Amino acid sequence: MAKASLAAIPNQRPELAQLSDDQLKDAFYRMSLIRRFEEEAEQCYMKGLIHGTMHLSIGQEASAVGTCMALTPSDYITSTHRGHGHCIGKGADPKFMLAEFFGKRTGYCRGRGGSMHIADIEAGNLGANGIVGGGLPIAAGAALSIKMRKADEVVICFFGDGASNEGAFHEALNMASIWKLPVVFVCENNQYGMSMAFSRASSVANVADRAVAYSMPGVIVDGNDLPGVHSVMAQAVARARAGEGPSLVECKTYRTRGHSRSDRNLYRTKEEIEEWKARCPIERLKAELTATGRIGADVLDAITARVNDEIAAAVVFAQESEAPDPSQLAEDVYA
Repeated sequence: MAKASLAAIPNQRPELAQLSDDQLKDAFYRMSLIRRFEEEAEQCYMKGLIHGTMHLSIGQEASAVGTCMALTPSDYITSTHRGHGHCIGKGADPKFMLAEFFGKRTGYCRGRGGSMHIADIEAGNLGANGIVGGGLPIAAGAALSIKMRKADEVVICFFGDGASNEGAFHEALNMASIWKLPVVFVCENNQYGMSMAFSRASSVANVADRAVAYSMPGVIVDGNDLPGVHSVMAQAVARARAGEGPSLVECKTYRTRGHSRSDRNLYRTKEEIEEWKARCPIERLKAELTATGRIGADVLDAITARVNDEIAAAVVFAQESEAPDPSQLAEDVYA
């Protein structure tokens, strides 16, 4: 569908009109892939097939996908302990991710990283990080490298609201602003840092309010609105790529699962969780696409079926993959 005809579709807001049908179908596919991947990973954990812990981002899919849609393959991201969505948003293959969860040699980090430390350097994913706020200085460093190389690349730094109270947050934003580095800091404010409500942990109402202290734009967007996230991120990425420096984008979203697998959710009500589930970003995008006539429900249902098949095959791949050789335990260990 040509751009000229998109604008003619009734009841279509500008943020949706600027995306092509192919972009929207791919976005729906990736959001659905993240959701099914995490649901299946959770089931595998409950069955005892995956050990350790994991941090699920169910409910936050639009933030990850809408952000990564604004990037080129040569751009970079740094991720967090809740980073499965970022990884898939940047183009990772779920079967290699699940193999990593299962501790197999075919995983992205040869089974050594697990859920919290997946990296996919070829796709521009510089790695998830188990340290809260750990990706902030890494992103600033990668952006400095881009500037020194005079390259046409941008870094996206994902972090949570809890990380905004870490010293690394303030140091990274300050340095990025001083040197006008090509980085966009993306806070996925899911309302809680473990069990601590953001409203109780911050002296300001919004993480984006802190941008003014570092002379950069601070933008708040509905993190469950895929077209809205993409629109804001496209502007921030273009600004960074043009040499105008960093931005701070705050995606207001919510994790419908607990902080980690051991979280019993005693700090929030069932009513609150159900209220946010009703704002599901996947169902919201599907409703908007069908209501505006952009993409039919039959097409979206076919994408959902494709995702289900892909994740089922990924589980089989992970289970059947070879385990690491104990004699290679010390390989790729640098410290």
